[in-house]
Amino acid sequence: MAGKHSRTRIFSSPAGIVATAAVGVALAVGGTVGAVQLTSGSDQSGQTALEFTPTTAASSLTPSAPAVSPSVSASPSVTASPSATRSQQAASRSKDRTASPKPKPTAKKTTAAAKVLESGSCGASFYSDGQLTANGESFNPNALTAAHKTLPFNTKVRVTNPANGKSVTVRINDRGPFIDGRCLDLSRAAFATIASVDVGALTVRYEVLG
Repeated sequence: MAGKHSRTRIFSSPAGIVATAAVGVALAVGGTVGAVQLTSGSDQSGQTALEFTPTTAASSLTPSAPAVSPSVSASPSVTASPSATRSQQAASRSKDRTASPKPKPTAKKTTAAAKVLESGSCGASFYSDGQLTANGESFNPNALTAAHKTLPFNTKVRVTNPANGKSVTVRINDRGPFIDGRCLDLSRAAFATIASVDVGALTVRYEVLG
């Protein structure tokens, strides 16, 4: 609400009029509008009546609304990563344990017995010297090989000493012996398997294997 006041002042000099005008300006700057009325006095010469009615502007009494600051947009919400879930499993300790299957025994592979193509008895000796055999191999006195006059190369022959039952299987890779009554000439290692090399020669039983 605007308040209204009415006052009348009488000034008798020009200086008073100037002062009164200054007061009115001050009131106008402070928010009050002064209505100044100059009147001449009828009963006093040289006196001037100044009447002003201050009015307070309604807008000055109304509190100004605070300036609304621009709204700040809310930051995008962060979506929480899904938490890892673990399936509920019953404790294995409370369950009966299953016996592990026993491994089955592996069947042993049986080697078929070699077929005997020919057999007989004859004299056998040994030799430990030589460079090349008849089939072109380097002679090795420590290998289980033998020489025969007619059997094909690489033929397997089982040689047995009848005196002690020891036997050895040799591979034919050479030709010989060239002495009557002997059909096999064994390497030193093959002869030592069935008899002592001090014997030099003995009668053996042979079996040609297929």
